[in-house]
Amino acid sequence: MSGVRERDPGLQPERTRLAWRRTTLAFTVAAVLAARQVAGGNLSTAGFVAVACSALVWLCFLRVAHLRVHALEARPDPQMLPERAALAAVACTIALAGFAVAMIV
Repeated sequence: MSGVRERDPGLQPERTRLAWRRTTLAFTVAAVLAARQVAGGNLSTAGFVAVACSALVWLCFLRVAHLRVHALEARPDPQMLPERAALAAVACTIALAGFAVAMIV
């Protein structure tokens, strides 16, 4: 034996899956609040465009989260989140915040 130990992820993949699901739920709540803003009726054209863009960003984030959750479920020793997926999740989060500001203003 060379002294190299096999990695035992323990419950880490399960915790990570749950974290992705909680984050997706929070993102969904933010998107629903944006849609509620439209239902109020006092939204400018720019605000309406921001709501539509928020829905698109929400769908993109759902795709990233869906792929990650399935990747975590597919293997007993999941790989790290690819850089591209991490950047997509960050970009979606920043975009949603920016569109929220546009709806308020």
